[in-house]
Amino acid sequence: MIKSIKIGTRSSKLALYQSNLVKEKLSNLSPSIKISLVEIKTKGDKIQDRNLNRSIDKGFFVKEIQEHLLNDQIDIAVHSLKDLPVENYSDDITSVILKRGNHSDVFLSRDKKKLVDFDHSLRIGTSSLRRKAQLLNINSNLKIDDIRGNVDTRISKMLKGEYDGLVMAAAGIERLGLKEYITDYFDTEQMLPAPGQGAISVEFKKKNNELFDMLKNLNDDETSLCTYLERSFMNELGGGCNSPIGAYSFISNKKKKITGSILSLDGRQLYKQSLEEDINNDINIGKLLAEYLIKSGADKIIKNLTVE
Repeated sequence: MIKSIKIGTRSSKLALYQSNLVKEKLSNLSPSIKISLVEIKTKGDKIQDRNLNRSIDKGFFVKEIQEHLLNDQIDIAVHSLKDLPVENYSDDITSVILKRGNHSDVFLSRDKKKLVDFDHSLRIGTSSLRRKAQLLNINSNLKIDDIRGNVDTRISKMLKGEYDGLVMAAAGIERLGLKEYITDYFDTEQMLPAPGQGAISVEFKKKNNELFDMLKNLNDDETSLCTYLERSFMNELGGGCNSPIGAYSFISNKKKKITGSILSLDGRQLYKQSLEEDINNDINIGKLLAEYLIKSGADKIIKNLTVE
């Protein structure tokens, strides 16, 4: 019988919020179990003087936590799903996915300006190649610079005048109660989110059947399916969590739907398409959509990304 659970997490405010959310849900299921948080520094937390790029992004914010899990130093690991590489870190690890929060990206501004008010004289901060490419696709004259740091650190840099605006994930801003800085919500026509954005992944060892019996109650079937399709799309294109690839899947009227895109880094080339299928059909429309885009010419962008 499980008497205690150690939850591995990053130490940022957002990571701790998400881990405490999982802790609360588990406590409600089994009030007698002692649950504690173990804060773990990842490579992404330690290295703040380098910009994220496609060569170092895989596992950048999760690998050390997963290592703690495999070494039995923690019992479960909590991550933002969009930070997890699409390739399995270990066949010994599995996961459940909590009900998704807001999947969108948002625009934040120091002077309450909207994106339409920005030009090359105003500085926008983002560490995401996906966001940068889609911003440039919207307006090629925008000035976009890299920014590192947690949610509150980035907002602090904006308020100090280092940046005039930011593009960030809506879920993180909303979870930390920082909606006052949002001036625009991007819809999926303007900007597709990262695959899995807004969802929380709870990883644990496959062999731990007793823990699985508890954690399966936290899994949201619709979120699990839709994020699986999004991540399948990215996996088929060969992308990582900081590639200029966007995808969003949802279920409506008994149909599973997905829209996916891949862009050149300058935003000038865009391949974007949608697919839908009956919810009872087992076909992986994420993988199918990626194959369609590749046949349409997106492989040229992928090859350029590989050599850059």
